[in-house]
Amino acid sequence: MKTETRIFLADDHPLLREGLRKVIEREAGMVVVGEADDGEQALALIDESHPDVAILDVEMPKMGGFEVARAIRERRLPVEIVFLTMHRDEDIFNKALDAGAKCYVLKDSAVIEIVGCIKAAVKGEHYISPSVSSYLVNRSARAGALSRLMPTLQELTDTEQRVLRLIADYKTSKEIASHLGVSHRTVENHRTNITNKLGLRGTHALLKFALEHKSELP
Repeated sequence: MKTETRIFLADDHPLLREGLRKVIEREAGMVVVGEADDGEQALALIDESHPDVAILDVEMPKMGGFEVARAIRERRLPVEIVFLTMHRDEDIFNKALDAGAKCYVLKDSAVIEIVGCIKAAVKGEHYISPSVSSYLVNRSARAGALSRLMPTLQELTDTEQRVLRLIADYKTSKEIASHLGVSHRTVENHRTNITNKLGLRGTHALLKFALEHKSELP
């Protein structure tokens, strides 16, 4: 019967890795079997060291945490994924889930939460930093309030909603067209339709609306 949990740490901040390693190795039955400061090195060493849990920074040089996680899944490595991030952004959270992770920890609370998170990961359970959970719940409430205030928001098609979210990320029409795989003219038509449905008027009104309500958009 397995007596220890093997953990791999990948983050490009040495001080954070050191802090996490010290906390983890104070816990009976947990051992850090390797570390990396970029994604390519992390993937290679995870393949060699056979950890039970890989703690991956979302943003790393050479290869981001999501790319590493996808490669781990493609190689069918039996590793549970924990993502470390500074972001409370829902899009990034959803990408973490899509990449096969059940555990998502904010860096500013990682030292406190990491042991509990690892224990959950080993059991195949989900773990989300409480502050992220609160943010997602509050975001849902804000989105509902915005929809009641502006019911025409619900009239937007799925594609128009995606365009609106991309506008909120400061994407140009050309970048949105590339992202969606459509023509520049199609994006401009979507922008016009959104503006009309929401009753927006004035120069840059759509961009202003998207930025002001970014965290509440459906």
